[in-house]
Amino acid sequence: MTEDARFEDARDAPLNLGALNAEDLKIISALVQDAVFPASEMTWRARERRFALLLNRFRWEDAGRDRHGPERVQSVLFFENVLKVASQGVPRGDADTVLSLLAIDWQPAEAPGGIVELQLAGDGAIRLDVEALEVGLRDVTRPYRAPSGKVPAHDD
Repeated sequence: MTEDARFEDARDAPLNLGALNAEDLKIISALVQDAVFPASEMTWRARERRFALLLNRFRWEDAGRDRHGPERVQSVLFFENVLKVASQGVPRGDADTVLSLLAIDWQPAEAPGGIVELQLAGDGAIRLDVEALEVGLRDVTRPYRAPSGKVPAHDD
């Protein structure tokens, strides 16, 4: 019998995760909470049915934060099987606008399809209609010290 992995077992290594169901997506959502990215770093390739973001992700999983300070890492967050993309509260024409990702939600529809919603700070959102849930998160740079030097915080 195998034992499930535990958070404490993690190494200080780049993340490379996938999600094929709602439970897996909750983990990725938690890891990308408070990620920031310029609007110019999102792309939808309709022919490939792929939507991707290049994020500056806060390293929530970093157990050594007290030793070296808060860190971020550039990560690619990608969605496969995307049929349609829509947005609300995302400025058009200003590619330098910096957006902050708060959460990723899944709303199932006719199986295996559904809606993925990326909730952004300031009431913005990106909606992806997908044929099936298939999400990936991959760190693509070495961690760097968070420019603010602070851990993100939210008022209750």
